[in-house]
Amino acid sequence: MLGNGVIGILSESTNKWERRAPLTPAHCARLLHSGKGKAEVTRIIVQPSTKRIHHDALYEDVGCEVSEDLSDCGLILGIKQPKLEMILPDRAYAFFSHTHKAQKENMPLLDKILAERASLFDYELIVGDEGKRLLAFGRFAGRAGLVDFLSGLGRRYLSLGYSTPFLSLGSSYMYPSLAAAKAAVVSVGEEIATTGLPSTICPLVFVFTGSGNVSLGAQEIFKLLPHTFVDSSRLPELFDTASLPRRAFQVYGCVVGYEDMVEHSDPVQVFDKVEYYAHPERYEPVFHKKVAPYASVIVNCMYWERRYPRLLSYQQLQDLVHKGSPLVGICDITCDIGGSIEFVNRTTLIDSPFFRYDPLGDSYHEDMEGDGVICLAVDILPTEFAKEASQHFGDVLSHFIGNLASTKDIEDLPLHLKRACIAHGGALTHLYEYIPRMRNSQETQGNVTNGFSKKKRYTMLVSISGHLFDQFLINEALDIIEAAGGSFHLVKCQVGQCTDSMSYSELEVGADNSAVLDKIVDSLTSIANTKEEDNGKTNLFAVKVGEVKDSCVKMGGYGSKKRNTVLILGAGRVCQPAVEFLSSIGNSNSPSEWKKSCKIAAEFEEHNYVQVIVASLFLKDAEEIIDGIPDAIAVELDVMDHDSLSKYVSQVDIVISLLPASFHNTIANVCIEHKKDLVTASYINDSMLKLHDAAKGCGITILGEMGLDPGIDHMMAMKMINEAHAQGGKIRSFTSNCGGIPSPAAANNPLAYKFSWNPAGAIRSGCNPATYRHDGGTVHVDGDKIYESATKFRLHDFPAFALEVLPNRNSLIYGDLYGIQDEALTIFRGTLRYQGFGEIMGSLARIGFFHNEVCPILTNKDRPRPRPATYRTFLFALLELDNSDDDDESVKAEKLISERLLALGICKQDEAAIRTAKAIIFLGFYEQTEVPSSCQTAFDVTCLRMEERLAYTRTEQDMVLLHHEIVVDFSNGCPTEHHQATLLEFGRVDNGKETSAMAFTVGIPVAIGTLLLLAKNITTTGVLRPIDPEVYEPALEILHAYGFNIMEKTD
Repeated sequence: MLGNGVIGILSESTNKWERRAPLTPAHCARLLHSGKGKAEVTRIIVQPSTKRIHHDALYEDVGCEVSEDLSDCGLILGIKQPKLEMILPDRAYAFFSHTHKAQKENMPLLDKILAERASLFDYELIVGDEGKRLLAFGRFAGRAGLVDFLSGLGRRYLSLGYSTPFLSLGSSYMYPSLAAAKAAVVSVGEEIATTGLPSTICPLVFVFTGSGNVSLGAQEIFKLLPHTFVDSSRLPELFDTASLPRRAFQVYGCVVGYEDMVEHSDPVQVFDKVEYYAHPERYEPVFHKKVAPYASVIVNCMYWERRYPRLLSYQQLQDLVHKGSPLVGICDITCDIGGSIEFVNRTTLIDSPFFRYDPLGDSYHEDMEGDGVICLAVDILPTEFAKEASQHFGDVLSHFIGNLASTKDIEDLPLHLKRACIAHGGALTHLYEYIPRMRNSQETQGNVTNGFSKKKRYTMLVSISGHLFDQFLINEALDIIEAAGGSFHLVKCQVGQCTDSMSYSELEVGADNSAVLDKIVDSLTSIANTKEEDNGKTNLFAVKVGEVKDSCVKMGGYGSKKRNTVLILGAGRVCQPAVEFLSSIGNSNSPSEWKKSCKIAAEFEEHNYVQVIVASLFLKDAEEIIDGIPDAIAVELDVMDHDSLSKYVSQVDIVISLLPASFHNTIANVCIEHKKDLVTASYINDSMLKLHDAAKGCGITILGEMGLDPGIDHMMAMKMINEAHAQGGKIRSFTSNCGGIPSPAAANNPLAYKFSWNPAGAIRSGCNPATYRHDGGTVHVDGDKIYESATKFRLHDFPAFALEVLPNRNSLIYGDLYGIQDEALTIFRGTLRYQGFGEIMGSLARIGFFHNEVCPILTNKDRPRPRPATYRTFLFALLELDNSDDDDESVKAEKLISERLLALGICKQDEAAIRTAKAIIFLGFYEQTEVPSSCQTAFDVTCLRMEERLAYTRTEQDMVLLHHEIVVDFSNGCPTEHHQATLLEFGRVDNGKETSAMAFTVGIPVAIGTLLLLAKNITTTGVLRPIDPEVYEPALEILHAYGFNIMEKTD
């Protein structure tokens, strides 16, 4: 049937909105009736469709046949992939197949093509002499996407209380043509130019990412509005106007590239595109600092891979909103779900193109009302302009149809068409022979346990990047590996979506001889050398090689023991102690003295060992965690990718989540699906509790609150309470105080406090209200009074610690949790700090350092001089001081500030005012340094200064102190008893690795909970806390054996 000159046009079946056609009636007429076409195309048969943009009758009018039966056709054309039953034997097919990257979801289609001995031509692979795709819809996606977004923007502004000209605009599909849609946008632009936009939503800035066809299409629509384009470096100037006019009569555009999104981690280095493609780990994201704070709308048109920094993450958006960002919405034309815009976690529909994400509530909504940003993520935008898109597509495709329809042997085709043929005659063509190798490797990768155990003795991770697929360098790389006698396991493959984009693959290359690995590396490096092509362009191919690992050295300590595989999600500070603890179990090459004194661990490792897989969104973070830890494995995993998460969970024995609590419900549901136990250190919230019956029903345990606080605090408390009850006692008073603070030697600043992470969370927690019971009465403390409520706290056994305690949220819930609600007259949980912390923080709060409203002195709207704000001018604004003498160094800063604090009533005593003034000066608020433009609130400035000035140095240690006290009364005449239990841990350095006390006291309990589940010491199913003897008794035993010193005493 091939080459018989008969063409078939498929009826599109994948999406109700797909109305495009590969050829219009006009194209068909030219092919059938032109002199040249008549010899090549003899018939065209069109499958009937009632939704195609061109009606069946129009095709019949030009001589086409309309029939469901395409069996006479040698060449069959479509837009999207057809249903499998539509593939006929020995035909040639042309459509967007999405198979040449070995995409797993489309492999059944490729298998069907091969089984039917059909030929497959992929439009995506038809490229011109300069390597650019000839058949694409990118501009139409950009055009439709921006029209749709402008329509939604009008409705969003209306919900916020603003009437704008955008409200009259409809979605792209509502217009009969692209020209009609453009005319509607022009009309909107004329209204903006005439009546203007409210100044309170201006300057209205549209940021476009990338300069490819998608971006150009979106910009084409944008330029129909009255506009000015500005360079990213000039964005701050748009917001520097002291007084904006009452109405604005234009909008602003800004086109950004990679150089605006990242900067080299080495400040002396400049952005280099080639280096960035090959080594993105050398660059840090800056888009959220330099561009996003000024954007009203982000139009995302740029391809992204997971190895690159995100354009905007959840946390970055939250920070922007806290700083008063003008961002209204995201127009994500790339529709890369969970990709460069992390919070775009779903696709949307043409007839329902928006969702609303509220970053402060971390919640998604389907309406336009309420807080947050609106997001558009439609994945089939070009079909909204189906008529013009089909015309454009057919104009190009019709040039190739004659050859495709009349050629029986693909060797006779022009080179650009021959290279676009993936399969022919039941086999893959030479250029695509890499596909089954990649599929086999992916299947091996899918088995994360057995796959790793069968690898070659010597392995190394090889990263290759460049034009791997469009220039078929992937074939050359795989040939080199196999020709040398090596094997490969595909760890990761990310393929550029346009010819300007680089592809990236990570291969675990193995060999039984290290010399073979050396040969492979030499050969790969030789083809990585930059070559100049005839057209003067650079053929980019970069290779990065990891360390050689000898599996025999790692596996030698296990013998015939059973492997127990643990998947740890998250590679933060807490992860490493947990990995070290678990990886040591059963491994004779990593002996640990603690196991000799721990019966549970000793009995378990007699016949078992533990293999740990650390999964992180960024592979390099996981690799850093496992460095030097025997047999631990690092993998890249996005837990929001359900299929990937499900694959890993299904093949391990137990899962630990060290991710933020907002991810745990998703993870827990996957664990329930695959009947795998789950351990976390986070608080168990209501959504997790709702999973209790489901977890119990499938026989698994979800063990939460298995950290320090919550975690060890539960265990110590329940041991003390249950022992008292067993002796017939009643708990009259229960107090629990815990704090992560600097060691005394590191408490070397006025606040006697330091942060090992962003201080924003700690500051906000100090503003939470608290409730507790004292001597039978309930005490409420408002959030703005927490610091003032600090009381002195001393420990008899540690007299050198001058501490204070602040009430910690709602203590009353622990009465029910611990079973003492009806007997304890006092129930109190507090946070420990060094004495004086609350006094200074309370003073800073009253001054306004923690205010979260936009500060005029920082936004240039209320500055006394036409120059950027400095930390000193910011401080003087808060203290209501005159800036006219701020350069007079004869005035002592400490005296000036302390006297002002007393005058304003911030402090009542001289000593308190002096201590607060010293802290203000230490934090750098008296300096003449310019405040970064990204800081728009007092809270922003304070967080930045504290993060800079209150950080641990490499030689400083943190400290964890947990102290419980209970008072026990007895009804049998025995005297009242006072029980105390204290845990004190300092940060440590083992084998050159630093571990903070906080990471140690959270990571080890999580690992212990995991061991108890693996060893079947915990048999209760459902959602649990470590408050039952089945959990806390063996856990405390292991903590003691591992070196945790919990001191107990009774008076």
